[in-house]
Amino acid sequence: MNALRRRYLHWRHRHKPWVRLLAPYHGEELVSIDLETTGLDPRRDEIISIAAVPIRDGILRLSERFTCLVSPGRDFDIESIRHHRLRPSEVADALPPREAVKALLHWLGNRPLLGYNIGFDCAMLNRHVPAITGFALPNARHDLARAYAAWLRRTRPTCDLDLRFDTLLTELGVPALGRHSALGDACTTAAAWLALQARRSVQRAVKGG
Repeated sequence: MNALRRRYLHWRHRHKPWVRLLAPYHGEELVSIDLETTGLDPRRDEIISIAAVPIRDGILRLSERFTCLVSPGRDFDIESIRHHRLRPSEVADALPPREAVKALLHWLGNRPLLGYNIGFDCAMLNRHVPAITGFALPNARHDLARAYAAWLRRTRPTCDLDLRFDTLLTELGVPALGRHSALGDACTTAAAWLALQARRSVQRAVKGG
């Protein structure tokens, strides 16, 4: 969201409870987020679990995490179950999507988000955010895949870009933690981000030296 749009929305919603999400963020945290869903179409599929973990001072703050199971309101197929290892019966009595997203927004505030291909996660959340707040999710976003691609182009300009998650993790020396669970993928994404930032710092130091 650009600054002009943010200022307009802040003025328009200045007396409403969700205006705090539109305030500029001045802290140092990132929040690594991951969603498990019934499929990969943001227009039709639903969220079945959410996990988000803050990163502060270069440390993953697991004790401050947000996790939530979500009831999609319908069954999902065997391919979805194989992927995220959640059965329909396990989420049948969980929070409805809008209530789960509202709980996430209360916890998240205006902190910036980090994710692997985060556009998908934000598109899924934006199925529900405008109905809650009156505007789309305004939080700044950092995409691990894009940051990794930019780093590769600088360090190996002639290499073929392979942005698959497992390839990225192997390159950065990060183990996969609970793959295809929301919390596991959120933590793994955070660890990969920290590893990437460490490599960037080394490169800057070498160039500066």
